[in-house]
Amino acid sequence: MDEQIKQIALRLQGLRDALELTPAQVAEQIGISTEQYQTMERGESDLSVSTLQKIAVQFGVSLDELMFGEEPHMNAYFLTRKGTGISVERTRAYKYESLASGFKNRIADPFIVTVEPKPADTPIFYNTHPGQEFNMVLEGRLQLNINGKELILNQGDSLYFDSNLPHGMKALDGKIVRFLAIVMQ
Repeated sequence: MDEQIKQIALRLQGLRDALELTPAQVAEQIGISTEQYQTMERGESDLSVSTLQKIAVQFGVSLDELMFGEEPHMNAYFLTRKGTGISVERTRAYKYESLASGFKNRIADPFIVTVEPKPADTPIFYNTHPGQEFNMVLEGRLQLNINGKELILNQGDSLYFDSNLPHGMKALDGKIVRFLAIVMQ
């Protein structure tokens, strides 16, 4: 099991224990099955940032605490130099680099997301989360499916959308894709 995923799983379990909730109660409150939540808490499944964000909002903790084990402290500004954002690889296919992890009470979560190419027949994983999202492709070509609509984004293209709609993505042309993602609640 990847060490970063294992650490997130331990933080999820610790949060649930501190709140004296069962896995079923947490799962119900964030809208997933108990089995899905338990596989997350064991570090055996893909940990979507949107699901972690739902947990953070529902239980009054910061996304940074769940993802990185650190509480933000800055409230005037937070500077992230190129390549120095705190990052987590949820799976071998996705890497998230937080660009505002030290800023307290954020109203948006900006990330640089790196998507590794997968075999063409690999199904796209869809997720939903409250709020809105902005994506801008920095490198490569990205297929983004939103609510059944397939869109191809090239370098420099951007998209703003309702993240309550089912959405998923994949890298195209067998190459890595990097994009700026800003998730707003």
